[in-house]
Amino acid sequence: MKTFKLLFFVLLLHLLGCKAQSQKINGVSFVAANTQVNNKHVNPVVSVNANYAAIMPFGFIKDLKHPEIVYNTERQWFGETVAGAKQYIKALHKKDIKIMIKPQIWVWRGEFTGYIEMENEKNWKLLEDSYSKFILEYAVLANQLNVDIFCIGTELEKFIVNRTPYWLDLIKNIKSVYKGKLTYAANWDEFKRTPFWNKLDYIGVDAYFPVSNSKTPSVAACLTGWKSHKAALLEVSNTFSKPILFTEFGYRSVDYTGKAPWKSDRSMGNVNMQAQINTTQALFETFWHEDWFAGGFIWKWFIKHEEVGGEENTMFTPQNKPVEQLIKKQYSLN
Repeated sequence: MKTFKLLFFVLLLHLLGCKAQSQKINGVSFVAANTQVNNKHVNPVVSVNANYAAIMPFGFIKDLKHPEIVYNTERQWFGETVAGAKQYIKALHKKDIKIMIKPQIWVWRGEFTGYIEMENEKNWKLLEDSYSKFILEYAVLANQLNVDIFCIGTELEKFIVNRTPYWLDLIKNIKSVYKGKLTYAANWDEFKRTPFWNKLDYIGVDAYFPVSNSKTPSVAACLTGWKSHKAALLEVSNTFSKPILFTEFGYRSVDYTGKAPWKSDRSMGNVNMQAQINTTQALFETFWHEDWFAGGFIWKWFIKHEEVGGEENTMFTPQNKPVEQLIKKQYSLN
C-alpha cells in the first residue's frame, strides 16, 4: 500500500510539473507613458488573460555612429525611466502579472538599432561602457523586484557581430547581479546568427516574419507561409536545447499586413481588421501548441485602454479591435 501511495505521489508530481512546463507566456508589451499606472490601467491586461507584461525602459542615441546612451533623465517619459519601470512592475505584480524587463535603445529619427556600428576602437569602448551602465542598472532592478525574465538587448546585430567578446562578458556581469531567466530579442532575420544562445535561457525573437503577400491573407495561406520559418526556429531551438520566446509578435490592422509585418510607417493607411485577425490566428495555430515554444508578447499594449486602438486604427495595438477577443480566447487556454 505504501509503495502504491509513493508511486501515485510521484505520478502526481510529474503531471503537475508537466502542466507547469506547458503554461505559455501569454504576454503584452506594456508601453511606457508619461504617468504612473494604477488598477485602471492594469485591469485590461488581466481581462485579456495575459500572465506576463514586458516593461520597456528606453535609452537614446543621437545617431548610429554615436557611442553614448542617454537614459533615466527628467526629459524622458516617466515609464521609460528606472523609477517608472519600478512603479509599473509593482502595479502589475499586485495583479499577479509576471514581468520581463526589456530595456531598449531609440536612435534619433527612428533609425534601425541593428545598424548601430562604431567607426573606431575608441568609440566602441565608449559604447560598451555606456551600454553596460544602462543594462546593468536595469538588471539590478530586475533582481530587486524578483522579475522573472530579463532581456539583455533588442535588435542590436551589428553591435553583437562586431563585439561578441564584450557581449559574452556582459552576460557574465548580468548574471552576477540578476538571478532570473535571460533572453535577447533578436530581429526575425537575425536570430540564426546570434552567437550566445547557449548562455541564455530563451531564444528571443521579434517575430515579424513575412507570411503572405495577399491584401487580406487567409489563415490557410499564413499557415503555409509560416512553414519555412517554423522549421528554422525549431532547428535553432534543437541546436541549443532552448525554447523559443517571441519577445515581440503582432500585426497591424491594414491591407497586406503579412507581407512586411515589421513596417510601422504611416504609408499603409487602409484599415483591414480581418487581415489582422487571420495573421494572428495563424501564428497562434502554428506555435502555441508546441512544447519547444515558450510563448510571446503581443506588440503593443497602451496603458490608457479606453483611448487607443478601435475600428479606425491601422497600427499594431489589438486594443478595442476584433483581434483583442481572439487574443483573449487564446490566452485563456494555457
